[in-house]
Amino acid sequence: MPRSHARPVAVIALGGHALAPAGEKATIYDQFRHTRESLGPIVDLALDGWNVCVVHGNGPQVGDELLRNELAREEAAPLPLGVLVAATAGWIGYMIQQSLENALRRQGSSREVATVITQAHVAPDDDALQQPTKFIGHAIPPERAKALIAEGYAIKQNGHGHWRRVVASPRPLAIHELSTIRRLVRAGTLVVACGGGGAPVYYDNDLQGWEGVDAVVDKDLASAVLARDLGAELLLILTDVDGIYLDWGKKSQRLIRRMTPDQAEQYDHAGQFGEGSMAPKVRAAIDFVRRTGGRAVITELSRGRDAVKGEAGTTITSETE
Repeated sequence: MPRSHARPVAVIALGGHALAPAGEKATIYDQFRHTRESLGPIVDLALDGWNVCVVHGNGPQVGDELLRNELAREEAAPLPLGVLVAATAGWIGYMIQQSLENALRRQGSSREVATVITQAHVAPDDDALQQPTKFIGHAIPPERAKALIAEGYAIKQNGHGHWRRVVASPRPLAIHELSTIRRLVRAGTLVVACGGGGAPVYYDNDLQGWEGVDAVVDKDLASAVLARDLGAELLLILTDVDGIYLDWGKKSQRLIRRMTPDQAEQYDHAGQFGEGSMAPKVRAAIDFVRRTGGRAVITELSRGRDAVKGEAGTTITSETE
């Protein structure tokens, strides 16, 4: 049950593939349609009196932006990856903000919605900056993947066997706009923040100011940091599978409905969760639960409503059954 104060806080992490599913061309019109279809759990929580902060991924979208950069590089100067993160956070936030407000009004709610373009603090010496692991973009045909690898691009197979681009993904340490987000959330505004994990920045001592990093922050890890620092009761991670599986992809695979942080960490150390896919989600949930005593749930987008009630997905909590 939520801890007692005026309104409990939930942070909902919405995967970029929820808005641009694999196997589709994902035009902007399709993405608007998927956005509208993805808002059920968010609307339900808002109508039930929760304060809600929505964090969304941007893997397919920022991958498309990199492709546009490549195709148009003779006509327009390419943009760095950090700038593309901020750009996609703007237009995806616009889609969510508009669609969420329309859904709330249809339910008779006057609650406001706002998008905050967010920066995530990272360490400039983070080892991850030298080792690309974060999948972005849609699946690439095998022949095209081979050609890109030959040209020096980082392309790997994900947990589903699809070839996709990978980029550096440093760990988020703090959310730069936290105080602004907190004020809005406490006022009852539904906030879209940390889009794409937030644009990564570090403090440059020589320049005495913040500088961007050519990388992508994992949106699930950013969600855990935001949820922790907001004092949220619930972290809901919506993805493309119905929960956390052990022995994923094998005949022995099985769904785990409930785990403690210690159990989840043991499975993680045993290599049960794919890097760049489920592992960051599980680690985000572990970190959030340990730091706050709250509840983290990982489930498929379509099961979000049931998951909030504890009837679907995988719940990570310190409480034993």
